[in-house]
Amino acid sequence: MTGVRVLFLGGTGIISSACSWQAVEAGLDLTVVNRGKTSTRPLPPEARVLTADVDDASAFADVAGQDFDVVVDWLAFTPDQVRARTDALRGRVGQYVFISSASAYQTPPARLPITESTPLRNPFWQYSRDKIACEDLLTALYREEGYPVTIVRPSHTYDRTLVPFDGGWTIVERMRRGQPVVVHGDGSSLWTLTHHRDFARGLVPLLGHPRTLGEAFQITSDDVLTWDQIAHTLASAAGTSAQIVHVPSDAIAAVHPAWGAGLLGDKTHSAVFDNTKLRRVVPDYVATIPFESGAREIINWYDEDPARRRIDPSIDEAMNTLIDRYTS
Repeated sequence: MTGVRVLFLGGTGIISSACSWQAVEAGLDLTVVNRGKTSTRPLPPEARVLTADVDDASAFADVAGQDFDVVVDWLAFTPDQVRARTDALRGRVGQYVFISSASAYQTPPARLPITESTPLRNPFWQYSRDKIACEDLLTALYREEGYPVTIVRPSHTYDRTLVPFDGGWTIVERMRRGQPVVVHGDGSSLWTLTHHRDFARGLVPLLGHPRTLGEAFQITSDDVLTWDQIAHTLASAAGTSAQIVHVPSDAIAAVHPAWGAGLLGDKTHSAVFDNTKLRRVVPDYVATIPFESGAREIINWYDEDPARRRIDPSIDEAMNTLIDRYTS
């Protein structure tokens, strides 16, 4: 793979930052384009950085005027964005990798485990419907003109900055204060958490790979936990315990619609994935970081700087309301 010219649209996000380091480690010639804002996730020094707003047509035209073997689009969320990028890159790229989302899969899933052939349908979450529309556009481009498209579907991928509950640090702070916390449903639904370094080990070998064109791949861990287990693991890493109050997801949505949208459109339903298709192309792929290790990374990062330990007052208030309602 040495010498493959790769452009990341984005590259300092939760998922993409690990992929930037993995790409350089694999010997890829990496260029990253972003808006040049400061980041808690620094890029590897070997990466070339271009400063531009990829949603600015004229600015992106300058970037797209260069030749790249692979472009990975971390920043497209709507069909209009995808259409603009693919039009600008037409004839100048060997592979356009669109980062979609596993939340685009049929919700709730009719069967488990989820595979790439699971239908795409999510009537609950606009974010997911937009990703589906992007995939529809890209599939049509591949079928009609052979546009070199590869679709990648991450599930819940985290790094040390991301507490895997809505409200971020709020739930940890409540547990440390001895306050109860809300977990949706009865806490027994199954969930897959993937560390971003594990995701990177699956993505980077797909870049420039000839067997990926016209295909979709999911990249997840095989480590599956219940939501109660996730809460208890996080509490243990924080040196405390979790007093859990179970609340139905639709009741949470009624009190806090934004929190509820992500539950009803994603987290409420069990998500277990089969990575067989990925392993056919990347035979040695294995996720090696369990959430017990990831949870310690999260707590250590937040504890390094008190300014990071911010509370979401709307989630905090919603938890108080729901806990009062469901324990009285």
